[in-house]
Amino acid sequence: MKLVEARVTNFRSVEDSGRFDIDQVVCLVGKNEAGKSALLQALAALNPHSSTPQTLDKERDYPRRYLASYDERHPKGAAAVAIETEWALTDEERVEIEERLGPGTVSSVIKVRRKYGEAFEHYESLNFAPAIKHFLGRFEFTAEELAPLEAATTTSDLATIIKALPTPSDAQSKLSEYIAKEGSATVQLQRFLEAKLPRFMYVSSYDRMAGNVQIEDIANLKANGLLSKDEHRGKSLFLEFLEYAGVSMDALNKQKTFETYNALLEAASNHITDQILEYWTQNPDLMVNVKVSAGMPGDQPPFNAGTIARARIYNSLHRVETPFSERSAGFVWFFSFLVKFAQVKNESIPVILLLDEPGLTLHGKAQADLLRFFDEKLAPHHQVIFSTHSPFMVPAGNLASVRVVQDVVEMKGVRRVPQGTKVRDDVLTQDPDTLFPLQAALGYELTQSLFVGENTLLVEGPGDILYLQAMSDALRRRKRQGLDPRWTICPAGGIDKIRPFASLFGSNKLNIAVLSDQAKGDKRKVEELRKSEILKAGQFYTMADLLSREEADIEDLLSPALFVQVLNGTYELQKKDSLTEKKLEDADKTTTRLVKKAEAYYKLLPDSIPMLDHFAPAAWLVRNPDVLSATTPEVEETLTRVEAVFKIFNDMLAIKAAR
Repeated sequence: MKLVEARVTNFRSVEDSGRFDIDQVVCLVGKNEAGKSALLQALAALNPHSSTPQTLDKERDYPRRYLASYDERHPKGAAAVAIETEWALTDEERVEIEERLGPGTVSSVIKVRRKYGEAFEHYESLNFAPAIKHFLGRFEFTAEELAPLEAATTTSDLATIIKALPTPSDAQSKLSEYIAKEGSATVQLQRFLEAKLPRFMYVSSYDRMAGNVQIEDIANLKANGLLSKDEHRGKSLFLEFLEYAGVSMDALNKQKTFETYNALLEAASNHITDQILEYWTQNPDLMVNVKVSAGMPGDQPPFNAGTIARARIYNSLHRVETPFSERSAGFVWFFSFLVKFAQVKNESIPVILLLDEPGLTLHGKAQADLLRFFDEKLAPHHQVIFSTHSPFMVPAGNLASVRVVQDVVEMKGVRRVPQGTKVRDDVLTQDPDTLFPLQAALGYELTQSLFVGENTLLVEGPGDILYLQAMSDALRRRKRQGLDPRWTICPAGGIDKIRPFASLFGSNKLNIAVLSDQAKGDKRKVEELRKSEILKAGQFYTMADLLSREEADIEDLLSPALFVQVLNGTYELQKKDSLTEKKLEDADKTTTRLVKKAEAYYKLLPDSIPMLDHFAPAAWLVRNPDVLSATTPEVEETLTRVEAVFKIFNDMLAIKAAR
């Protein structure tokens, strides 16, 4: 069974949450005191897991401002409904029910609710007509025997009608006995749900695993049924840790030789390390070691005697081993969480996990690891509903799974009237505090993906992108090598912006290469960038490198004659103002950079002619592709030069693919 919809009413701050859809993983986002915990606790009370019992207490849980008028709001002794849910049945479950109650008695969705002071119950989920037909079909009735039973509208009515008959027939008596023994359709469906309905495990206080345990103490607590007590949860979690590692305390105790004992401990250590490091990406140099030894007299009781089992963390980078308890709070939390919830999937009855603010002690990237653990390890076995106000716990790539939680207040005149906690599926809200985690999550996601791809080629500005695209298209039209389409060209904004860009996006494990302009004053910056090793070796090029010059821009890929043609076309320069190669060369003889020569020439032109910018000529070239389709020497010279540059960057992708 899968939970597909929920609605919480009459529970603490939630007067009526409204109906909201439930997916395999659901994220409840809202600010503090919005009512996220109340929603989770109400869900937990529907059918609580034995380890996290949750009850409905009218005095504690019913909205306090209405408590005095409870009887008025729910007359005739009716109990208030706290939680309503809808569940999708699997094909197998529907077949199982219909074998008991008859074809067509249930749809694919079952409605289940819980009221104050009562157990959960199904409602509006049975079609009684086919159920009555199925019940009657179990026995052979004459038309005369069936006649009084035709007044029944439920299967319970059948038993009531038969009981009222002065002399029930044999078939009628057998039907009555069957209903008394097996129950009505309502009772049988309820029994089915009691066996099949998933349990809700609500967790708000996350246990920290004990780093050391005394085996004799554990055995004593277990024998006396005390291991599940709150004060011993850390010790109990240590046993789960051993099971997660693939070894049990009993298996360790059975070993009789050092080699088999040591092999078992090493195998457990390797297994748990592989499991943990799959999701703990903050430090890849850690190894978890499982050790068992005799207590030392100088240690603190009870670890000074008996047999002590320890979890130790070895750092291969610093070559030091420390107790588990001395690791960072985030690591201890993450480790304990993974151990605990990796074991839940082994339960025979499905469990729905309700996690209240998980991962608050974790770094933002570790919270992303936790989300990945939800999707990859928990979701295949459980539905997961968790609350957060951290932007790093919001699945920005799956906003359909986000539900916004708000404590709504309406203004009536100058009076603020509370409407209680509401849940919205559309993630739109006017409350900036509620919206903040979503905005932050989306902002972070955008900065990690906007204009970038798996293979990102950084250039100086948008004009460079147009030049490269125009010339790549021209080469492809000639069946020559253009820029590999796997490169995403992104403007960095200049050589000064490359380092912060690579730092910001490098965490995404992008393949970043650079094609940058270089002026005479940029030499030191280029050297520092190469020394910083922030980019892979051999993936940082300047136009000066590629053209073997002291300085160069993207425009220097063009032959002077072609550059002159592009500028004349862009600015419609005619007669005495038109540019020639000689005018371009004479405009500024102190530089070899074509764009600087052009800027000097444009300063001599009348004010009616716009000043040169870097984008307009590139845009003109894109709009006039025939210019690069010509077979003139200046075009051939340009394309040959550009093709050599493209080959350098295309070879980077070939080398990457071969690794």
